[in-house]
Amino acid sequence: MLECKKDLFLIDEHVHYLNNSYMSPNLKSVEMAGVIAVRSMSKPYLIDPSSFFKPLEDLKKSFAQVINLKNHERIAIAPSASYGLANVASNLNINGKKNIVIPEGQFPSNYYSWDRVAKEHNLEIRIVSPQESIENRGQLWNEAIIDAIDKDTLLLACGHVHWADGTKFDLRAFRKACDEHDALLIVDGSQSIGALPFDIEEIKPDALVCVGYKWLFGPYGIGFSYYSERFDQGKPIEENWANRKNSEDFKNLVNYQSEYKPYANRYMAGESSNFINVPMMQTALQQINAWEVQNIQDYSENLISSYLDAFRSIGCRIEDAEFRCNHLLGIKLPGHIDIDAIGKSLKANHVYVSIRGNAIRVATSTYNSKTDMDKLWSVLYENHMV
Repeated sequence: MLECKKDLFLIDEHVHYLNNSYMSPNLKSVEMAGVIAVRSMSKPYLIDPSSFFKPLEDLKKSFAQVINLKNHERIAIAPSASYGLANVASNLNINGKKNIVIPEGQFPSNYYSWDRVAKEHNLEIRIVSPQESIENRGQLWNEAIIDAIDKDTLLLACGHVHWADGTKFDLRAFRKACDEHDALLIVDGSQSIGALPFDIEEIKPDALVCVGYKWLFGPYGIGFSYYSERFDQGKPIEENWANRKNSEDFKNLVNYQSEYKPYANRYMAGESSNFINVPMMQTALQQINAWEVQNIQDYSENLISSYLDAFRSIGCRIEDAEFRCNHLLGIKLPGHIDIDAIGKSLKANHVYVSIRGNAIRVATSTYNSKTDMDKLWSVLYENHMV
């Protein structure tokens, strides 16, 4: 079992950072990798052609290990989740389909691409809302999403967990429903990959996108996209030299090549070889793989478990265990607690969380401890008593 890893980070002692879903702090090792990388750019004559390709191969192999993917060449490096989704949106075969299904409150980057597709092809966007006022919210929301998929559904786009409150979606059940109706399953793993186990060989999404700066502990501006065989012959949203066959042969780059590299390599963003972000991201992934994702999830579960009944005792609502994750906990506050007062009190006590509507999003990781949760609880309890 993992122990607290706060000593591997540069978080100030008085700070209670419970907001990894917003942005992860740098590991000291990741920061150092960045420093070394920045210095290396001062001597570009030491950067040889292999430096454009070999580190990327290693990086994709490390990410493949995180998601249990056998063929790392099905991964493309992207600057953002929206970039990866844009490649999906540009390579869809509408084939008479009439609707797109998404959960309500989807993160904007996983909505706008489908909004454009819907407008361009006159499709309906089916937004499936949770039933907030009844029990078994997570279960019923999952069932409603499955019920919304029919023979006219082009795709279902969702996260593994809902970014705003941590509700967990049953991706295996979604995959089965999509298969029954020949619909695509497009997953945004930005708020789960690296903290919640994800087995791509079991879930089999048609595409998976993920940013690097949250649960993967990487820098801002680098992420990953997985594409299944459905996209093997697609057209990338940009053309760059490195995605073409034999691009490693610098002396022959002037001999233009019409053929792309195989699998997802055609979708690699320009300048993916970023000599600063890549070594930082690789260092972060090596640490995650050393810890193992299941252990990270278990650490968060052990951290929050003894506080759940306390939160409920003051009227807070928390999703049932089966339909929530442990690293991203949505705490919906009762009506008598002033959310603005809570926000001010949290800030005054150096407790960092995200507030979404009348809910607090608590995102824990390996650097958090009972001290952080104690401080959060004390602020909530004090405001409850007012």
